[in-house]
Amino acid sequence: MVCAQTAPAAEVRILALGDSYTIGEAVQPDDRWPVQLAALLRTHGVAAAQPVIVARTGWTTDELSAGIDAAHLHGPYDLVTLLIGVNNQYRGRRADEYRSQFRALLARAVAFANSCADRVIVVSIPDWGVTPFAVGRDRAGISAAINRFNAIDQEEAIRAGVRFVDITPISRRVTVEHGLVAADGLHPSEMMYAEWVRELLPVALDALGRRAPP
Repeated sequence: MVCAQTAPAAEVRILALGDSYTIGEAVQPDDRWPVQLAALLRTHGVAAAQPVIVARTGWTTDELSAGIDAAHLHGPYDLVTLLIGVNNQYRGRRADEYRSQFRALLARAVAFANSCADRVIVVSIPDWGVTPFAVGRDRAGISAAINRFNAIDQEEAIRAGVRFVDITPISRRVTVEHGLVAADGLHPSEMMYAEWVRELLPVALDALGRRAPP
């Protein structure tokens, strides 16, 4: 169902589903990218409520699904984001398993968006293989695996009719822009999250039926 042209409720409800990247491991709560996105939406005239975040560091696709069950969410939401998969890759889980579980999560995300697929945004998996944490590991192999998982994300997003935002190139800039990585040497800093949000803003505005900035 396409719903972007239907005005959302007076207070826009945002649901963010994910793992450490969504809960903002190693940054302050106000610096989490869903919180930054809501704040930036407000500056563009969108009455965005504080996002509901269902995410935990280390979660895989199946663990996120269980976390959603435990959260007893009360939809619908006007905007739903999904960023998951890095821990499937990190643990060496199979790509076919990931596709199946990611597809199921996408279906749940669309249901939370009142069956409005165009109000769901899939965010690509950042590449931790370029971070200081990955020193001594097979960086090229990690990046190649992240690319495979992101290809699944994009294919399934297209299949489901949801939106896809590729922030992975931003994550790979940490090799020359060291301020983009947090003090733990692994997770994004608030600066990187701000870069993500600049990419996400026009997509989110369009999903809400609002005019994107020029």
